Amino acid sequence: MIGKLKGVIDSYGEDFVILDVHGVGYVVQCSTRTLQNLPKPGEAAALAIETQVREDSIRLFGFTSDAERDWFRLLQSVQGVGAKVALAILGILPAGDLATAIATQDKAMVSRAPGVGPKLAARIVAELKDKAPAYAAIDPAVVRLAGEDESRAAPKPVQDAVSALVNLGYGRPQAAAAVAASVKALGETAETSALIRRGLKELAG
Repeated sequence: MIGKLKGVIDSYGEDFVILDVHGVGYVVQCSTRTLQNLPKPGEAAALAIETQVREDSIRLFGFTSDAERDWFRLLQSVQGVGAKVALAILGILPAGDLATAIATQDKAMVSRAPGVGPKLAARIVAELKDKAPAYAAIDPAVVRLAGEDESRAAPKPVQDAVSALVNLGYGRPQAAAAVAASVKALGETAETSALIRRGLKELAG
């Protein structure tokens, strides 16, 4: 299996790049975001690679980071999401935004990708909600509120609001994301009770 390719950009297609590695041109399919971030033909580039072997073909998918490749794999664990749809989602949402969308159960953000209807978007955020934090950095504010970054403790009302939502049965990443959204809406001086009420609305939405 190929896990990484480093070479020179030969040329681009609509949804792929040909990477010249010591005289061998590899056709690597990429998301639109990845293609836009690659250099011009003739310049050096390195891609993290996911190799998919089928009976009649071997396909290479390229990513600018290991995290993006991990998301590509994770998205395809959801029924109805194949390689094409996974690339479409990653073309619209960078890894951090996708993680935040799933943590906050933001179906609308995921459904912006071509080929992703409301039902599929709902299935993606529902099935991946417990897996997302392990695969990408969520919004830094959410990470801090979730207690992942001890060096920058959140204000006590914010911590208490997150704890209250967790005690109500919500996962810590979801609770933290809801409170982070509440802080943005109400301001950093909001009281615990207001943050909890707003957080519940965020989670219900």
